[in-house]
Amino acid sequence: MDDTGARHAHHDGITTQIGGTRFSVFRTGRSKSRLNFLSLLRAGCEDYVINDAALDYMRYRKVAPDVITRLAAHPKTAFASQMAWYDHLVRLRLDVFDRTLVREFSEAALWGAVRHHGMMGNTVVVSDDAGQFRIPNHALCWVHAERLLQKLMPKTPEQTRKVDKVRDQVWGLYRDLRLWKQKPSVTDGPTFAQRFDEIFGQRTRYKELGQLLTRLHRRKGELLKVLERPEIPLHTNASENDLRACVTKRRISDGTMSADGRQPCNVMFGLMKTCRKLGISFFTYLGDRLGVKGLTDCIPLLPELVAVRPA
Repeated sequence: MDDTGARHAHHDGITTQIGGTRFSVFRTGRSKSRLNFLSLLRAGCEDYVINDAALDYMRYRKVAPDVITRLAAHPKTAFASQMAWYDHLVRLRLDVFDRTLVREFSEAALWGAVRHHGMMGNTVVVSDDAGQFRIPNHALCWVHAERLLQKLMPKTPEQTRKVDKVRDQVWGLYRDLRLWKQKPSVTDGPTFAQRFDEIFGQRTRYKELGQLLTRLHRRKGELLKVLERPEIPLHTNASENDLRACVTKRRISDGTMSADGRQPCNVMFGLMKTCRKLGISFFTYLGDRLGVKGLTDCIPLLPELVAVRPA
């Protein structure tokens, strides 16, 4: 997952990319919030659902237990629209004027809807640590984590040497993880975990560096998610590459003006990137769908190709 700035109807917005090795999808909206991201994961559905996944989400977000109990005890658990969901919160006499609380409720209900429709069950979200992408089963991009070390501004030669040493250690661990992904072995997991603790748990007598290492050490599970799922990437470079086309278009033509222009633009970018990942000529694909005469290639539906092609 990744996103980039966008312009629509003379207003700033955001284009979100969701993809993998076999497909890419782009959606442009006004907000880059977690609510917007979870709405996209519903894949066109508009409902809100309170189920076990939603309740677990609220517990993870440390919502008050008595509030969770009130939501869980109500017999109605599915709501067809945002208005129906807000009406339910009012009927339960919850504080709908507390924007933070309502946001957490709504995020949980959206995640419940995603799981209710059978989506994101075993999917790992790999992101650059932007807050909107932090949902269950999340992995952190190593490149963006290391960039935090680059941003440090050491004031003495000794501090510079300490930063360089840590960066070398981080890149050494990263290279070994890349090699391990080619022939993964469960028995190597504890070794990598120990190396991670040694690097990010060391004391450097450089305050800012120590604070950053402590911060990254708390994200150990997300940085080492690859040990559980060797097929996931260690970085978000592919997402950034996909978004370059959107950035180029924004620089040339600024943005879209109407919904009738915004939606086809996102769809065409998604089709183009998906065709490339599947090894299909985008222009041949368009010619086949538009019924251009003289084409001998008949291209199956892209969802079918995405489903059968190995990851």
